[in-house]
Amino acid sequence: MFTDSGCSGCLVRHISCFDTLSKVELELLDKGKIITFYKKGQVVFHEGRVPTGLFCLKSGKVKISKIGCDGKGQIVRIVLSGGLLGIRSFLAGRYYMSTATTLEDSLVCFIDRPVFSNITTRNPLISHCIMTTLCNLLKEAEEKMTSLAQKQVRERLAETLLILDNIYKSQDNQIEDTGISLSREDLANIVGTATETVIRLLKEFKNENIIYTNGRKIHLKDVESLKKIARHF
Repeated sequence: MFTDSGCSGCLVRHISCFDTLSKVELELLDKGKIITFYKKGQVVFHEGRVPTGLFCLKSGKVKISKIGCDGKGQIVRIVLSGGLLGIRSFLAGRYYMSTATTLEDSLVCFIDRPVFSNITTRNPLISHCIMTTLCNLLKEAEEKMTSLAQKQVRERLAETLLILDNIYKSQDNQIEDTGISLSREDLANIVGTATETVIRLLKEFKNENIIYTNGRKIHLKDVESLKKIARHF
């Protein structure tokens, strides 16, 4: 069970595109949104389905993955609390080009197209925020393509661990090491290699005293060494 404090009391609204909404606009959003609890591993939307609205992640973490021509999944990004899901397909009026799956228990708000259109018409600042979000997504995609093309797997894994460490720290609003809680298979999907390769390289990093593990969690022990391996961060 969960209690909804409403959009005005949302703890992550200040880092979302709905931060500039007025009291009246927040009330419209509250009346029009549907909030759903998803258990870890549940699918929020499937690749190939038609979007009828926009999703905003109230709490939790969600992985966005795409099926390749070989039938294997490739994680393209991880969405944190306050982030939007399915934004590109929704705005373009296309089928979902990826699948959104929860990495942990999550609360997701669904805003249908009429409600979203009404709010963006009343508050153009939301459109500006979404444009910025789309530009950032494009930047991330370009950096990912460059990394896949120019770096070896060991370098990509080091880079991915650094990025994920920042993601998990920012999610929990902590400076100290909270650990990267991600399956080896998901980690391999992000890096773009086989799970066995990731397991082998993680063992190498442990032997080199660069990381340590606690169950499934990965903790960074020597960030500077990881940066050198990654070549750029």
